[in-house]
Amino acid sequence: MKSSSVVLFFIDGLGIGERGSSNPLDGLPNATPLAVFQNELPETFLDGVVVPTDPTLGVEGRPQSASGQTTILTGINAPLTLGNHKQGFPNKPLLEILQRHSIFRQLKTAGVGPITFANAYTSWFFNERPRWVSATTAAVEAANMTFRTVSDLINDNAVYQDFTNRILIERGEPVSERTALEAATVLAHIASEHRFTLYEYFITDKIGHAQDMAAAKTTLAELASFIREFLTKLDLAHTTVILTSDHGNIEDLSSRNHTLHKVPTIIWGEHRERAADRINSLADITPTIVDLLTETTN
Repeated sequence: MKSSSVVLFFIDGLGIGERGSSNPLDGLPNATPLAVFQNELPETFLDGVVVPTDPTLGVEGRPQSASGQTTILTGINAPLTLGNHKQGFPNKPLLEILQRHSIFRQLKTAGVGPITFANAYTSWFFNERPRWVSATTAAVEAANMTFRTVSDLINDNAVYQDFTNRILIERGEPVSERTALEAATVLAHIASEHRFTLYEYFITDKIGHAQDMAAAKTTLAELASFIREFLTKLDLAHTTVILTSDHGNIEDLSSRNHTLHKVPTIIWGEHRERAADRINSLADITPTIVDLLTETTN
């Protein structure tokens, strides 16, 4: 019998906003499944279930990337532990949480495998080793896993966070531009070979801070196409896909700040109803995934 698998698709800075001229998703053609609005039943794609998810985690202030991503990737309420939301990159307390509770480490300890992070890293990361690293980088390193490289990407064994590769091309990397279909095909192949796969996408948050409506509409349409193509290439009878975000931003371009909106956790596939019943806040993502995979392993 084929084992169940889970894909966690992380999008930075995507909240559930109101309809209106400040929301680039409002009226955007081909925005399904990302076009989720407040006080509306969402249009579903491939029977996906949408769960409005709390990113504030009981802590006052605007949700931030470092603490939100740490929470998603560990199941530990990082803002509550710190006493505040932490922007940017994880500080020492957050790195310690990631080291002890990384989803990759939890799954590895539980004997769930193979597991992987699908994103490619450039040689700059390995050669220069930045002082500050992302929550995901710390989570991967906590499990002593190998990072994918641009060489893997060229060999169709990795996807860059800009799945089109345009950013890499601008930086002089020897890669070709990818369509949404091409990138989705690569990611689906990676997911088919692993029990757990993480892919993350950051451009949405950067555009939200820039308040660039034209870029937001173009990017969200391409991202939605990428997600649709990816889902249609999976065996959803044996795969659960969980899409979520750390905080709102791009859904309200009237401000360059993060929002207090709930974020959309959208779940497709085999265990979508079970997963949806368990998720209320960002702290529920990792425990849900670990339980789904350990239950189907034992």
